[in-house]
Amino acid sequence: MYIVEGNIGVGKSTFITLLHRHLPFISYSLEPVDTWANQAYGKSLLEQFYNDPHRWAYTIETLAMLCRSRDYLNTKNHSPHHFMERSLYSGHYCFALNGKAEGYFSQLEWDVYMQWVEFIFAHKTTAPSGFIYLQADPATCHQRIAKRSRTGESSIPLTYLEKIHYWHEQFLLKKAGVTPELKTVPVLTLTVDADFAHNPTRMQELADKVQAFMQAQPLPQAPEKNILTWS
Repeated sequence: MYIVEGNIGVGKSTFITLLHRHLPFISYSLEPVDTWANQAYGKSLLEQFYNDPHRWAYTIETLAMLCRSRDYLNTKNHSPHHFMERSLYSGHYCFALNGKAEGYFSQLEWDVYMQWVEFIFAHKTTAPSGFIYLQADPATCHQRIAKRSRTGESSIPLTYLEKIHYWHEQFLLKKAGVTPELKTVPVLTLTVDADFAHNPTRMQELADKVQAFMQAQPLPQAPEKNILTWS
């Protein structure tokens, strides 16, 4: 399994969908954003979090952890070349740790949350074959968020994206504070400030880098490009 990580608005869903067109032997699952973007009491949970993070941080991070745990367990028996959008790991090391640093959690909320994290990490997860880190300037992500106009995201400030970018760098590049098994997981960093969604040449370059990254990992290897089955 490979996990595609990156800031809000960097283009993870678009990237994975286009990657499948270039490398049709892969399978994939997208982040269940609709789960926490759905309306509840007249507002989406995302919108409520961005408007009042101290009230809603524990709620949204616990729900996100639940959804990602379920999706992870549902994909454990998929192809080894399955790609997931975002993970339990970035949910914790990027979003929850940012919330903790910003004081969004009470001490009791954090203690309960950490008990869940420690249990799930120890008993329900296996490190992926690799991370694909889509890296872009937070200002680029902010512009893409405004362009896509997704429910609940209109109030995301640039300063929040800058903080989430910082935590992604700590998690994926510096591997600060991660579990021992994650320290050895290889990371492919792809710079995606330039448009790739409407630039087939650029997307082909990125797909080629992903395939080379997969082929560099221990068996099983990716088949030759555009081959749908193993030889």
